[in-house]
Amino acid sequence: MTKKKKIIVMSSLVFLLALTAVLNVLLAQNNAAQAGETVTTANYFATYRSERTTTRSEELLQLDSIIALYDETSEEYAEAVAMKMDIVEVMEQELQLETMIKSLGFSDAVVSIGVDSENVNVFINSDELDMDTALSIYDMLRNEAGIAAGNIIIMAVYSEF
Repeated sequence: MTKKKKIIVMSSLVFLLALTAVLNVLLAQNNAAQAGETVTTANYFATYRSERTTTRSEELLQLDSIIALYDETSEEYAEAVAMKMDIVEVMEQELQLETMIKSLGFSDAVVSIGVDSENVNVFINSDELDMDTALSIYDMLRNEAGIAAGNIIIMAVYSEF
């Protein structure tokens, strides 16, 4: 083999090695991005609950500071206590409804009830939402919580665990 042929073969091998390294990096980034999407979807319900709990805790802390600041006979004190009780009641109702919806056979569900409005959002872990499922959830919310059907929104969020 001549020196020129050896240089061409070695250059080709170096080029192929560099090409392999570039493709490996691109495929690794693509797989990492897809894995990140799966983790985000899989943690949807846990993340939602965590954010909801954090927000409610902050609201309760603010109300506690108002309660501590004012005298028991003041109007501000009474309003803060009433708001705190409303939030606690909503939290209990959400937990109860989530448990009842899970009893219908869903692996997970999140219920969000508006404190200042009568709207209720329901997120169920399902790849699709058929009419029978929606009606059973509507009936449950209407019968157990007295929520009007026009105020209920049900959404399916598919999440693998």
